[in-house]
Amino acid sequence: MKIIVDASLDVFADISNYLLLMNFDPIKLELYKNILTSVAEEMGVTLQRTAFSPNIKERLDFSCAVFDSHGGMVAQAAHIPVHLGSMPLSVLAAIENTQMARGDVVVLNDPFRGGTHLPDITLVTPVFSDNSNSEPDFYVANRAHHADVGGMTPGSMPLATSVIQEGIRIPPVKLLQNGKTNDDVLSLILANVRTPIERQGDIEAQLAANRIGERRLQEITQKYSIKEINSYMQELCAYASRMVRAFLRKIPDGKYGFSDYMDNDGITDTPIKICVSIEIKGDTAIVDFTGTSEQVRGSVNAIYAITVSAVFYTFRCIAGEDVPSNAGCLEPIQIIAPKGTVINANFPAAVAGGNVETSQRIVDVLFGALAKACPDQVPAASSGSMSNITVGGYDNERDRDFTYYETIAGGMGARPICDGIHAIHTHMTNTMNTPIEAIETSYPMQVEQYAIRRGTGGVGKFNGGDGIVRSLRLLTDAEVTILSERRVFSPYGLQGGENGQSGENALIRDGKEQPISAKATMAIQEGDIIEIRTPGGGGYGESETS
Repeated sequence: MKIIVDASLDVFADISNYLLLMNFDPIKLELYKNILTSVAEEMGVTLQRTAFSPNIKERLDFSCAVFDSHGGMVAQAAHIPVHLGSMPLSVLAAIENTQMARGDVVVLNDPFRGGTHLPDITLVTPVFSDNSNSEPDFYVANRAHHADVGGMTPGSMPLATSVIQEGIRIPPVKLLQNGKTNDDVLSLILANVRTPIERQGDIEAQLAANRIGERRLQEITQKYSIKEINSYMQELCAYASRMVRAFLRKIPDGKYGFSDYMDNDGITDTPIKICVSIEIKGDTAIVDFTGTSEQVRGSVNAIYAITVSAVFYTFRCIAGEDVPSNAGCLEPIQIIAPKGTVINANFPAAVAGGNVETSQRIVDVLFGALAKACPDQVPAASSGSMSNITVGGYDNERDRDFTYYETIAGGMGARPICDGIHAIHTHMTNTMNTPIEAIETSYPMQVEQYAIRRGTGGVGKFNGGDGIVRSLRLLTDAEVTILSERRVFSPYGLQGGENGQSGENALIRDGKEQPISAKATMAIQEGDIIEIRTPGGGGYGESETS
């Protein structure tokens, strides 16, 4: 077994002396890291296999994690970055707003009380190691994106001007109490969505996932003592903090700034500025978003949890793959996110697109700033958009309402040592695609084209990855909403590399193509084709042929 020790503490010239001075066993630390991670991973497998919607069982648009008795994240599966970095605030909201007992499960999605955007429903379960405990020893939680939670358009990703328009808003409340379903809460949720059978099936899958997590943690406590487990949970967080600090010490002290723009908010055409200054001081960092645009009327506002999630993801990426993903990663980092801005919006801001689009631009500016500090470790900008599409209406063939939601991949930015990858989800999204077979089996749609959008990656010493073309023919009348970015401001190249090509959206009716703006809602007729062409990634380094 490879034993990872904190060799960055160079005060210990002799590693053997360092091992003697540690108050934990490094072998056990590695074992606990993998044991706890495996709990979250098994929760994810359970959720995938038992879910109803293609969005969860095919695209894997969900995340699972394990938390200590105080709500600190100690382990996560390799699921969705935008979920995982923000989920701790959901767990804390559940702890602060409810008194959880054995057999309880708390449900929430309110962006202003621990959530992100309304389609992301989170379930939090307290875990008790034995019957004598009055307080939970751990918590497990999962978050899944539901293909509809009500609101003004099918799919619940509307061009709204208030969160009230985006769907049902669920504060932290008990979905299960003493092991029994709170039928009033569940009925209230299902009465406010367009596809209640699918929603109930997905919620029950989330409950099953948490039960697996609860069971596995109880089995672990039977094998090892609670005292030891809690001790190593804290050591794992401390270890992650030390590793991030060791990385920060390698960066020259100074301030590194960067800014970029979002295309618009879907209500006006005004660009939206996202800017950051990262100040490195020894083994700490101050990440300051002062100067970012005020919150906007449209639905691209992000709440604080999204910004925290983007910072967590970015520093976790560049610090190295051996860093455990837990609360310790953020311990050396101070985040300044001014209230009332598009990266820390106040109620009742519309936020559906903040989770999916603004999160990507936050990452872009963070990497842009860090490219000035450590240029040999940061890639050029990736596609920078999840290119969200929702479709909803009545499926005559199946005699039911339907809602389809998907994020469409793009090109990865070129890296300092190699080309970017074509047609892949990057940064804050980590989902799969919905297979053509699943789309045509589940929805009144036909996939006309699904291909790499050749030549859209930026040219450089290393080329950016190419985007995607996804063409969907509607077999019934429907309502379509598109939330996309990088249709005006293209993904940046680095070190002389060219920008990636921006994306395009189009409606094809009777063989004639009509452009669709980056953010739009429209009524679609049977036979119409919606075509999404996603951006390519930026290039890295000057091309040798230029």
